[in-house]
Amino acid sequence: VDCRLTVTVNFCAAGTMKGTSFKDNFWSFDINSTAGYDTIIQRLNEGRKSCKEYEDFLKERAAIEERYGKDLVNLVKKKPCGQGELNTLKRALDTFKQQVENVGQCHIQLAQILRDEARKMEEFKERQKQQRKKTESVMETVHKQKSLQYKKTMDAKKTYEQRCREKDDAEQAVSRTANMVNQKQQEKLFAKLAQTKVAAEDSDKAYQLNINVLEKIQEDWQNEHVKACVVQI
Repeated sequence: VDCRLTVTVNFCAAGTMKGTSFKDNFWSFDINSTAGYDTIIQRLNEGRKSCKEYEDFLKERAAIEERYGKDLVNLVKKKPCGQGELNTLKRALDTFKQQVENVGQCHIQLAQILRDEARKMEEFKERQKQQRKKTESVMETVHKQKSLQYKKTMDAKKTYEQRCREKDDAEQAVSRTANMVNQKQQEKLFAKLAQTKVAAEDSDKAYQLNINVLEKIQEDWQNEHVKACVVQI
């Protein structure tokens, strides 16, 4: 059995996860698995939804704060409160109205602060969107390269095994007919054996080359996966 195709993959099994970082978890022994990457994309999509919900919540609260603040200010301006009073009571009521207006202005200011926070969240979402696009583009490319090279390597493995079987058959044919055929037939058998040996050696080299290429692509894929896990936005 040929055991050369053992591309190394960093692996943390479920239940033995280390640390709290994406890059240290979600790996698989399956070379074609994208479980870790799929988890990241799913989490990013969930995060995008949460960011949008938070942004909408801030905007709605800002609208409520602004309405309430303006209502308080308008109340002070339009609603009389002790206009016919004098001296101490008038000063007390004027102070009360001023405090109500100040509270209203605070709510209006808070509404603007909340809108600024909502704008920052919107800008963050846009930066995240652009970074996600770049990451997805790179990962899609390396995924495709890895899948194609894996298929090529498997095809090369099948060819190599077939050529080995053909060589074994040719060797057995020579051994079985050693004293049963004439010289011309024997020469044909030896020629076929030599041909199958060359074909087996060539397929062996091609198989090994594909393994080396696959290992390099797998290494690149792992590096890009780690970058995707630790990307700063």
